[in-house]
Amino acid sequence: MITLKSAHELALMREAGRIVAEVLAEVREAVVPGIRTADLEAVAERIIIDKHGAIPSFKGYHGFPGMVCASVNEEIVHGIPGARVLEEGQIVSVDVGVIYKGYHGDAAITVGVGQVDPESERLMDVTAESLRVGIEAAQPGRLTWDISKAIQRYVEGQGYSVVREYTGHGIGSQMHEDPQIPNYYAPRIGARVRLRPGMTFALEPMVNIGDWQTRVLDDKWTVVTADGSRSAHFEHTVAVTKNGPQIMTRL
Repeated sequence: MITLKSAHELALMREAGRIVAEVLAEVREAVVPGIRTADLEAVAERIIIDKHGAIPSFKGYHGFPGMVCASVNEEIVHGIPGARVLEEGQIVSVDVGVIYKGYHGDAAITVGVGQVDPESERLMDVTAESLRVGIEAAQPGRLTWDISKAIQRYVEGQGYSVVREYTGHGIGSQMHEDPQIPNYYAPRIGARVRLRPGMTFALEPMVNIGDWQTRVLDDKWTVVTADGSRSAHFEHTVAVTKNGPQIMTRL
């Protein structure tokens, strides 16, 4: 069921989103060669729990063991933070979720580790821009399909592919709510929903240099590109308002 959020609910989601944004801002600064992905988890714990007394959305969600997802190079999403040491030239996607007084914020960024090659820089730029394009399409009166079409059109126009097995989604008192919002035009998956003020979504294009197909590693969580090409992931929690989309997960 798709719900319209009240002003009070939106305020709580904005606070959850602000905490998410704070985590990601510090994560961006923390990503340097030699850091472990577990150290990014520690950033999240310090800010979410110690500083704000909020709840990390991901920890224990369907059994996921981490507070953040840390996905390196060909890893698309759901990478488990741990002892892995980041190396110069890699890229790492970090996804963070927060629950504040019962409401969720969810966002992700992809960051280069030291100096990265031009193709990886371009991949990150295109993915970040595809998120901006998708958010811009989230205007009241339009359809969720317009978001999907805008992202796909931009990404494929840049010569990359959008991941199809994993999608954006509604968000609010639950991390995953209706509707699904694919990053490509898929009438059989994404509901044809008219956008109205009070709707809230997590939009999250996942973009591959190579083919869109994926596989899951033996840890049963980490999703990688089937062809081993690099992937980037950017995400914001967005509210539809009468004046257009509002990003809720930035400082």
